[in-house]
Amino acid sequence: MLFHTDKCKTLHFGNNNVNSDYSLGNEVVKAYDEERDLGVIVSRTLKSCSQCVAAAKSANRILGMIGRTFVNSKTMLKLYQSLVRPKLEYCVQAWRTYLRKDIDLLEKVLKRATQLMIN
Repeated sequence: MLFHTDKCKTLHFGNNNVNSDYSLGNEVVKAYDEERDLGVIVSRTLKSCSQCVAAAKSANRILGMIGRTFVNSKTMLKLYQSLVRPKLEYCVQAWRTYLRKDIDLLEKVLKRATQLMIN
């Protein structure tokens, strides 16, 4: 089986890792600090900061579109449940956040959604 070396990546975990260089054929496989797989961002430190920022950014983008387009709070609730919550809850078992700053970031999105539905 042939591998495309530009599409292959290495991710070194741990503090005492030697960070060896790997090669396929004559080409060295590039090492990265984080990688996205199935929509979940995995970093070499296994912290979920990047995933939380990406989820909050995506959810805020959709909330902005909902706020500009719809006025009815009942409609907004349905749109929140079907469009925004899945962005915040996707694969949460894999990237479960435990840092206070990440929890606060995600709660700001929920607070913004609540404010949109109240007004």
